[in-house]
Amino acid sequence: MRGWWIGIVTVALALAFAPSVDAGTRLKNICHIKGQEENTLQGLGLVVGLNGTGDGGAFLPAIRSLATALQLMGNPVGRGGALELKDARNVAIVMVTATVPGAGAREGELLDCQVSSIGSAKTLAGGRLFLTPLTGPVVENTRIYGFASGAIELDNPRFGATGRIHQGCRLEEDFFNAYQQDGAITLVLGQNHADFQIAQMIGQRINEHFDLQTGGKAIAQALNQGNVKVLIPPQNQEDPVDFIGEVMGLEVLLEAEIVPQSRVVINERTGSIVIDGSVKIGSVVVSHRNIVVEAGYELPDEMFVAVNPASEQTAELKSLVEALNAVKVPTDDIIDIIKGLERSGKLHARLIIE
Repeated sequence: MRGWWIGIVTVALALAFAPSVDAGTRLKNICHIKGQEENTLQGLGLVVGLNGTGDGGAFLPAIRSLATALQLMGNPVGRGGALELKDARNVAIVMVTATVPGAGAREGELLDCQVSSIGSAKTLAGGRLFLTPLTGPVVENTRIYGFASGAIELDNPRFGATGRIHQGCRLEEDFFNAYQQDGAITLVLGQNHADFQIAQMIGQRINEHFDLQTGGKAIAQALNQGNVKVLIPPQNQEDPVDFIGEVMGLEVLLEAEIVPQSRVVINERTGSIVIDGSVKIGSVVVSHRNIVVEAGYELPDEMFVAVNPASEQTAELKSLVEALNAVKVPTDDIIDIIKGLERSGKLHARLIIE
């Protein structure tokens, strides 16, 4: 029981000294421009060089892929067909995916790609991906957008069925995402910030900021809880980049400051947590197993002084994680707590689960 109370006090100490009052949140941290979505490339590939841990001759899809690869390399299988490859245990058939960022990419750029076994391979350790063409997410579209190959790095040695190839995908085409239509852009709020009041607040903030430039004409309108349409002024039509940058840099007053491009990246297999920037969390009480955490609220103890008692306070996620680590809270529990903060809308950053 004494250790439990020490844990609560330690968490409270870490969070109490890092409060901040309401501050501006930049639009680019809570919304994106419609058309700037990520694109996924995919393809079926063959991993070679495995140390007897591949799919084996009994898994015919892998054997057929190997036979096709041999034919393409000028060494076709003989009359015996697949039977000639029945003892091949150093190959495995895999699904290969690569993600093109929402900002687009140019021909020749290298992207990381993910590799996942779909057969009976025990592990992909030590394997190399045979040159694999990647197409778009629509199966009927056979257009090749890139090629993937290279040595596989396992996400976790204990789970050898998945891995990644650093810069293993080379794009064969440019990706330019259309971000404006009919002289307007649409701001799409993130899932945890989609709200009628917030959308209306964003539209009002944009109109107030550009009031002088537009002669008092409203250029922003909230279409619903998740979309705000913004007309590009005539003087910015030919070169809208500066205007869009100014819009996305505007700040609106939400309950906490969001650091530009703040992200939290969690890899559940490896147990790693990467916090980008000064990620804030809103006032919240977290009860998890035998731990109770109060973040952002004014503490009743006289030894703590509130920065601004009239305003809701916030704390940094980094302080919370450091405090939980100090009392030896398991990583899996910390990850569960962060997920809970994200679901409740109290995590003011983008949560990425790998």
